[in-house]
Amino acid sequence: MSTGGIIALAAAIYVIVGSVAAIGISIATGKAAEATGRQPEAADKIRSVTLLGCALAEATAIYGFVIALILLLIYKA
Repeated sequence: MSTGGIIALAAAIYVIVGSVAAIGISIATGKAAEATGRQPEAADKIRSVTLLGCALAEATAIYGFVIALILLLIYKA
């Protein structure tokens, strides 16, 4: 595979992983808002679980970014 192909692969990995993480975070936030609307007394518990889930989804995006950077730096022309 050429260097240009590796760079394109690294960029594609980051875009895909970042997009999937953003979709996951938005779905979790929407469901948390629905749950808070149904049970306002459980808002603190819902918020903590949602923040944990969003942090894990964001970590996935960061892992994809790191992989893309590693590919870009290793296969640098």
